[in-house]
Amino acid sequence: MQIDWLRRWREGRIGFHRDAPHAALVNHWPQLGLAPGAKVLVPLCGKSHDMRWLAAQAHPVLGVELSPLAVDQFIGEGALPALRYAQAGFSCVRQGRIELWCGDFFRFHVEQAAELAAFYDRAALIALPRATRQRYAHHLAQLFLPGTQGLLVTLSHADGEQGPPYSVDAAEVERLLGPNFALQRLDGPGEPDAKGACETVWHLLRRGPCR
Repeated sequence: MQIDWLRRWREGRIGFHRDAPHAALVNHWPQLGLAPGAKVLVPLCGKSHDMRWLAAQAHPVLGVELSPLAVDQFIGEGALPALRYAQAGFSCVRQGRIELWCGDFFRFHVEQAAELAAFYDRAALIALPRATRQRYAHHLAQLFLPGTQGLLVTLSHADGEQGPPYSVDAAEVERLLGPNFALQRLDGPGEPDAKGACETVWHLLRRGPCR
């Protein structure tokens, strides 16, 4: 999985990348009611413009990404100076309100998550094959205190385990995340796009007990 992901970035096979903030983020993020200054985790962030949108809403952003190319391209597209440093086994860079930690998300632990108040997943869960999605859901839950909110965007399509992006339907979202998060469907599934995929937007609220 990791080797394939790094190869995709080297070969420029990043059709999942969007040139503008995702409409689901822009439309639904305000419903979380987070205060300015609330720090947001973006797992498997790539070089998403969603992070710049969140930063523009006065949120410090911490993105975790495996590919150094993705991190370098994101920083190169920004106008602000960047500060590079190492933290807990990750190669990190800060640009304005955005920190990018380059490394394995499964090695990002609760000690690094202490200041996080929310999370946004547009392309993490659906980037993972079925065998890894349960591990991701459990790891995500372990990072946050009860009451932490998140926004999740999933896709469903007819190609089963062909991906990424993989098809993750409502039943799987409930199975993976329902034990640790209260789930509310905010939108979707909408009309299929040109590739036959339908998006669904979820609000997540971390249940107890603490970590």
